[in-house]
Amino acid sequence: MHIALTLQRIRKGDGTGRVNYEIVKELLRQRHRVSLIASEIPPEFQTHPLVVWHRVPWSKRFTTLIGNLWFGLQTTKVLRKLHAQFDIVKQNGFTSFYPADIIAVHTIHEVWLRSPTYQPAGASTSSLRTLYRRLYMKCSARLERRAFHQARVLVAVSNKVKEELQAYLGLAPEKIRTIHNGVDLQEFSPGQEDRIALGLPPNKPLGLFVGDIRTYGKNLDTVLAALAQVPQLHLAVAGDTHNSPFPAFAEKLGVAERVHFLGFRRDIPKLMRAADLFIFPSRYEACSLALLEAMASGLPIVTAQTAGGCELITPESGVVLPDPNDVSALAETLCALLAEPERLKAMGRAGRAIAERHSWEIMADQYVALFEELHPS
Repeated sequence: MHIALTLQRIRKGDGTGRVNYEIVKELLRQRHRVSLIASEIPPEFQTHPLVVWHRVPWSKRFTTLIGNLWFGLQTTKVLRKLHAQFDIVKQNGFTSFYPADIIAVHTIHEVWLRSPTYQPAGASTSSLRTLYRRLYMKCSARLERRAFHQARVLVAVSNKVKEELQAYLGLAPEKIRTIHNGVDLQEFSPGQEDRIALGLPPNKPLGLFVGDIRTYGKNLDTVLAALAQVPQLHLAVAGDTHNSPFPAFAEKLGVAERVHFLGFRRDIPKLMRAADLFIFPSRYEACSLALLEAMASGLPIVTAQTAGGCELITPESGVVLPDPNDVSALAETLCALLAEPERLKAMGRAGRAIAERHSWEIMADQYVALFEELHPS
């Protein structure tokens, strides 16, 4: 087969980029040809004999909205010119005006637009930044709607996303497949790390929170409020604190001494091996890579039904709260888990077993099988 894939950046360092990196790697392993219509691809693909890179120049002067539209127009030109060469065209969200065979849906801007949590924390509803963000959301939602209806098959990265595609966009369930994201089982694995070297307190129960803490979407405010009711627990927070309201909120709640704001970190695997449990009741998540990474690291999970991918978590491996905003329920859950250290260890082992069924290799093989189904040889 000859697969065309459109995405601005294909790289290991971010979620959607990593998913597509693994798909391309598996396609090449099986000796399929791949055309990458992208602004950035890793060096090993640039020199591979089965890869053709149709480079779309990218300028830092673009706003995200203008850049996305520019990229969509450029990929459309390439696909219209060369479409006869391709057996399958795979896109990711809106990345082209050209109809796709497969679109992987990693997020749905229409859902974000209707959510009260997408607005930056503390932003004025009349600020230029907020007005631009609303324009960006509305345009992205319209572009996605058009692309999703044109595609032959949509791949939802969680059951939550599949349900949203049906509920918000009226798409037929038979048009949608679910393929969960994967995880690196070597990079994220159980073990122990020196907490002192990581700037964390030894010999204290330690929860871990990872994510964007400049908005309320990941729900750190509820976690901090619950922490006030769990005096024995410390919390490590990995996320950029620039313009974040949460350090001040921790001070206001009187929990600042037990909350360790670590800033943006690249050593997340080490932090996960240093923690006792992963706390992530996100208000909206398509399919959190962090949940799978935490399970692969042997961490018990505390999350919410609003976090995509929570369907992977069993009662043996974690707790899924029905309401992400219920402070009391979160606090009671944390207290109950901390009172049973052996249960925590057992949950961590169960989570690791689940993660082992969701490696990057397994995920990529599911995508290749779908390509072959749509284009049988």
